[in-house]
Amino acid sequence: MENIISTLHQNLLNTSYIEIIAVFFGLISVWFARNESIWVFPTGLINVGLYVFVFFGSKLYANMGINFYFVIMSIYGWYNWSRVDINKKHIPITKCTRKEYLQNIGLFTVSFVVLYFLLKNETDSKFPIADSFTSALYILGMWLQTRKKIENWIFWIIGDLLAIPLCIYSGLIFSGFQYIIFLLIAISGYFEWRKKLIAN
Repeated sequence: MENIISTLHQNLLNTSYIEIIAVFFGLISVWFARNESIWVFPTGLINVGLYVFVFFGSKLYANMGINFYFVIMSIYGWYNWSRVDINKKHIPITKCTRKEYLQNIGLFTVSFVVLYFLLKNETDSKFPIADSFTSALYILGMWLQTRKKIENWIFWIIGDLLAIPLCIYSGLIFSGFQYIIFLLIAISGYFEWRKKLIAN
């Protein structure tokens, strides 16, 4: 137990300033998402941009790679959440249709298989299966978030549960704590969006 505490303490001391700033903006971004605020996207852009460097240094290449995807999706989400219809209303929170569920399964499966193949064969990834699986969950979660689908929170929750030990085993202790907070906010976000969905 003493060795574990000592290792955690040392890893916290070795946390880079980039990781600390990335965590700060990540927490703010998820909080804005919980509250259905468009500020989720500009703050998220800062977070994902910085995490490209953090994950590269930790050899979590799939998580690094999806941050490029997050940049594109953040720009799209920013645009989509800003749009108004002829009644000057923004897009509402909705549930996925049966067709969209099938599309979601397809997107997740393709993402996982492609990422795993690349990590296994083209990199020195420490955890190719876990890295690919969490990354595929986040790819799907981000896509659904840009479209205000309530199910996005489910994929963030599962991904966060897996990312916590993945970060800790990779020496990213500060990020591991971040994902614990992400998990709590994501659970809260799901219930907050559910209330709004029922109210509509």
